[in-house]
Amino acid sequence: MYVPVWLLQQHMPQCRVRRPVSSYPKSSSRPSSLLQPLFDSFFHDCFVRGCDASVLLASANGKAEKDHPDNLSLAGDGFDTVIKAKAAVDRDLRCRNKVSCADILALATRDVIALAGGPSYSVELGRRDGRISSIASVQGSLPHPGFGLDQLNTMFTSHGLNQTDMVALSGAHTIGFSHCNRFSKRIYNFSPRNRIDPTLNLQYAFQLRQMCPIQVDPRIAINMDPTTPQTFDNAYFKNLQQGKGLFTSDEVLFTDNRSKATVNQFASSKDAYNQAFVAAITKLGRVGVKTGTQGEIRRDCTVVN
Repeated sequence: MYVPVWLLQQHMPQCRVRRPVSSYPKSSSRPSSLLQPLFDSFFHDCFVRGCDASVLLASANGKAEKDHPDNLSLAGDGFDTVIKAKAAVDRDLRCRNKVSCADILALATRDVIALAGGPSYSVELGRRDGRISSIASVQGSLPHPGFGLDQLNTMFTSHGLNQTDMVALSGAHTIGFSHCNRFSKRIYNFSPRNRIDPTLNLQYAFQLRQMCPIQVDPRIAINMDPTTPQTFDNAYFKNLQQGKGLFTSDEVLFTDNRSKATVNQFASSKDAYNQAFVAAITKLGRVGVKTGTQGEIRRDCTVVN
C-alpha cells in the first residue's frame, strides 16, 4: 500500500520535496513558526476523511473542511508551504504528477519537526489525494481542549491509535500558541466552587490572567509551552507535572492515573518520547489512506483535478 521513501527516491531521485522547508537555516525562527501550522494541518487532515490532503481544498461557497470553525485556526503558512513544495516538485517534468499533496504534507511536517529540534523519521509514501472536502465532515471529528481522558481515548482509538500514541502526539503542544478563549474557563469560571481549575498551577493561572484579561482582544495568542516554546522537546510533559498544561485535555494526561506513568516517562527521557512520537505519527499517517482509484494526484493542491 505504501511506497517507502527510499523507493520513491530510487525511482525519482531528482524529486526533492524537502527543499521548500529544510532550506531555512536552523538558526532561523522559521521552522518553529511553521511547525504548528503544518502539524495541525496534517493532524486535522488525517482525523477527517483520512490523510488525503482534503483539508487543503478550497471552496467558493465556504463549505470545505478548512472553513469549519475547528479549522479556522489553521494558519495559511502551512498550506502555503505545501503548495510551494508541490509547485517545486512539479516544475521538473520527470516528477510532475508523481507526488501527491497528501504525501508532501506528511513530508513537510516531518521536516519542520526535525528542524525545530524534534526527531527525524522515514515517511511512508503512496497516498492519493481525496476528491471530497466537506465542512460537515469536520463536526465532532477533532479533539477539543475540554476533553477528558475517556473522550480522547475514544476518538484516537477510532483511528487505530492507542493511549500512548495519543499522549505522544499531544506532546506537539510543546510548540505553538492558543487564543485565550480556548482556555479562559479554566482561569475565570471553572466551576461554582472554584473559579480557577484546581489542577492548574496557581501561579501559572495568574500569569495567564495577566496575559488574557477579561474581554481580551481575541487576536491575542499565548504560547502553549511556557518554557521552551520555540523547540520541539519533552518540556511539555515536564510542564504537565507542574500543573502547567494549558488545556484541560493536556493536564488530564497527568492528573488521570491511567496516563500519568506515560507522562512521567516522557518527561524523564527525551529519547523515550521521541521514539514514541515517531511511532505515533507514523501510525497517524496511515489513517484512512487512499490508494489507486480511491483518489488522485492533484495538479493544484487547492482544487480537484
